[in-house]
Amino acid sequence: MKQKNGFTLIELLVVIAIIAVLMGILMPALKRANEQGKRASCMGNLRQLGMAWIMYADANDDKIVLASPGGSDGWVDAWQPDTQDVVQIRGAMFKFCPNEQSYKCPTGVRGEVVTYAITDIMNGYAGHSWSKKMNIKKRSDIKRASERMVFLDEGRLSPNSWTIWYNQPTWWDQITNRHGQGTNIGFADGHGEYYKFTDPRTFEVTDADYNTWQGSLRNSATATQRGNEDLMRVQRAVFGKLGYTP
Repeated sequence: MKQKNGFTLIELLVVIAIIAVLMGILMPALKRANEQGKRASCMGNLRQLGMAWIMYADANDDKIVLASPGGSDGWVDAWQPDTQDVVQIRGAMFKFCPNEQSYKCPTGVRGEVVTYAITDIMNGYAGHSWSKKMNIKKRSDIKRASERMVFLDEGRLSPNSWTIWYNQPTWWDQITNRHGQGTNIGFADGHGEYYKFTDPRTFEVTDADYNTWQGSLRNSATATQRGNEDLMRVQRAVFGKLGYTP
């Protein structure tokens, strides 16, 4: 009987090496495809929220919803019972967007129930020196709606509407770094855009520990970043212009 020849050790090592090379080629591509899918899902969430935001104004004599979260008047109200296993999301916009999954980016981490926020200027906190003149209450008062930010992915939702400085090159609230070093933005006409960040200083903001940023970093020199194109792009989207000379 003729004996069958098996693989030699060298042949097995060659096969393993080829598989390893193929995995090295395919894994980054699969990771990018997965991330692109999450980015698209996140963008879909923002478009749903944007349309719900517009529908709310249409149903309320052009008045836009309160940008601060919490309570029945706030755009969103999320609470978690003591059992820690059920999260309920409600708020003034919920009847126009009743899908709870639409309120959180698919790349959100544990503890993030709602990740999207509305900016101060869109009927939010009005205690800043510039807010009295720039705070918008009616949708018809928004000029160039396709250029004005309403929603952004804040990550862990803060207790108030999302704040950024107007009259100086300084961050206040954090912004997320998702979907390939950037974030998704929702605009007043209902469309969404992906903002890719390029300035290394932006990531000092996005990647900082939440409690550390809230406690001290946003009051430190780290938050002021003159010449940061990422910062200025966000400020222009929020306010329609810069309140300082770049």
